[in-house]
Amino acid sequence: MLPNLNQIPGNTSLDPDELEQLIPSLSTKGELNEWERKNILEATEWAMNRRVLKRQDPLVERYLRELHRRMFDQTWRWAGRYRKSNKNLGVPFHEILNRIAGLLGDVHYWTEHRIFDSDEIAIRLHHRLVWIHPFPNGNGRHARLLADAIAVKNGRESFTWGSKNLTDIGIVREEYIRCLKAADADNENIQGLLEFARS
Repeated sequence: MLPNLNQIPGNTSLDPDELEQLIPSLSTKGELNEWERKNILEATEWAMNRRVLKRQDPLVERYLRELHRRMFDQTWRWAGRYRKSNKNLGVPFHEILNRIAGLLGDVHYWTEHRIFDSDEIAIRLHHRLVWIHPFPNGNGRHARLLADAIAVKNGRESFTWGSKNLTDIGIVREEYIRCLKAADADNENIQGLLEFARS
């Protein structure tokens, strides 16, 4: 088990039973980041594959879980499974399924009635999914890849997300979190996050 993983700023705390479900034998946070990065690159290839995008609907609950599973299945045994404990972020764990159903219902309504353009729909979905925080960890990375898949499926380019690695602590990650918090404070204040995603 990795020592002091929960003491790293910016990480969602994992319970001891969640930490024990680490698949590879790793010693440092750097090793974990590299292992997860390789796992996520494979999932990205799958998610951005044109044939997969044509067959799959990224706006269904099953796809949300499958995407997370593919992103972390070589790293964590809980990959693709909703959390079973409360965290420092997110809704109470027993509300996850209902909140996701409500979010997907909203997204389908926005799409059907053309309430927002496809970029804004993807970013609003991303924001609310991060706010729900359905998985033990990897929620931001998962929501960003999901937004990218939605953009590409709609004929747009993937988002740039500040053109930096948002896993690393730094100015770009701080700006991303600031934009998320601004949207948390006022759900209509999504413009900053939308601009950041395309910067």
